[in-house]
Amino acid sequence: MFGRRNNLPQAVRRNHDAGSCAAASPSAIFETPGAAACPAATTARSAIDTAHLEGVRRKVMEHLLESIDMTAAARLGRAELSHEIEPIISEIMTDLRLTLNRSEQADLQAMVVDEMVGLGPLEPLLADEAVTDIMVNGPEQVYVERAGKLELTDVTFRDDDHVMNIAQRIVTRVGRRIDQTNPVADARLEDGSRVNIIARPLALKGTTISIRKFSKKPLDLDRMVKTANVSAEMATVLKVAARARLNVVISGGTGSGKTTLLNAMSGLIDEGERVLTIEDAAELQLQQPHVVSLETRPENLEGNGEVTIRDLVKNALRMRPDRVILGEVRGGEAFDMLQAMNTGHDGSMCTLHANRPREALSRLENMVNMAGLNLPLGAIRTHIAEAVDMIVQIQRMRDGTRRVIAIAEVTGIEDGEIQLQSLFNYEYDEENEDGTIEGHFACTGLAPVCREKARYFGLEKTLLQALGLGEAS
Repeated sequence: MFGRRNNLPQAVRRNHDAGSCAAASPSAIFETPGAAACPAATTARSAIDTAHLEGVRRKVMEHLLESIDMTAAARLGRAELSHEIEPIISEIMTDLRLTLNRSEQADLQAMVVDEMVGLGPLEPLLADEAVTDIMVNGPEQVYVERAGKLELTDVTFRDDDHVMNIAQRIVTRVGRRIDQTNPVADARLEDGSRVNIIARPLALKGTTISIRKFSKKPLDLDRMVKTANVSAEMATVLKVAARARLNVVISGGTGSGKTTLLNAMSGLIDEGERVLTIEDAAELQLQQPHVVSLETRPENLEGNGEVTIRDLVKNALRMRPDRVILGEVRGGEAFDMLQAMNTGHDGSMCTLHANRPREALSRLENMVNMAGLNLPLGAIRTHIAEAVDMIVQIQRMRDGTRRVIAIAEVTGIEDGEIQLQSLFNYEYDEENEDGTIEGHFACTGLAPVCREKARYFGLEKTLLQALGLGEAS
């Protein structure tokens, strides 16, 4: 589709003075063919003067955009596009008398492709597996999270229009929009990473993009034991909870790892079950063969067509699910989720924001009230106590480590209060000189109420042993 600018097909080339650049051979600039260099270059940038390279990229891009049809370019795959634009870049660099070494050439070509069909300056950060979060605070400030700690990067954008262009590219891929009339949007990347975007006039310093990266290596409970996120005994109890179809609420703060833990627990669901997942922006990636994923839809330009979490939960109950998994409960859908848990969909799970298991129950009460049903408090609490079996509390600690700090059972209701029973707690010991937190996971030794459900699935012995109780307890 692409060739040298003098030989571009009429359908692809733009009107351009064919004699403006010398028809030099690519080998005059590139020491080796660049087609194979581009994909690898995205994942590992060379240690070079990025400011100089960015200046070269801008000059090359300015001339390149005059030479090709971006609509045609967008239809090409990444490797094919890289191969097609290589000789064009070579000619532009010869004309501008720009010289780069082989490593810089590979980086330049990757940067150009990133700008044309990728996410521009964000691509190297997306390729870095050590980065878990990317936070763009306007064109001049980009932070990342590595090992639970925030770091300021040297990544910048040309201006706010550049950031907005990347934001629009993200939301357009999932059929959403971001502009001044609709300045807030949730979206996802192709790998499942969650994205939130807020633009001017709401974001005063410029368009803000927050990306929660989805790990390429799914985290299961066994790996969480190895990384000290949970103890082996706690992991066993969580496995039993998933296998024995307990209704589980995972509670925690922003960025504490709720969705990661939900993914890990969902890996224990039997492959013969029909599972429905419901999210604002699809992030869960269950491995079972029979999974139906549902996603909300914002309203259109005319203000119509919105489909909310609550709409999807209501519809999910008509789809014959064995389990319903709700990515996050934020409002009136809490009532419909409790209805699902109480009407034959045992083993359903959801997440919500709270700092303690008791606080999670209070938040559930408040969110049920948001459904506008005017139910008395006693009825709401009874509904919660009958629906929820277990609350798992996860926390991001000061040293950046995510740990499950409590596993509690809902044992019933007494004197109008929902009763909780702790099975495990994380107890703080000390802080090391390097800032890491030392502590230990403690079992309370209390007999679990869920042992009856565990017995039905043949898991009572496993459950009691994990709690240090033995069969006779």
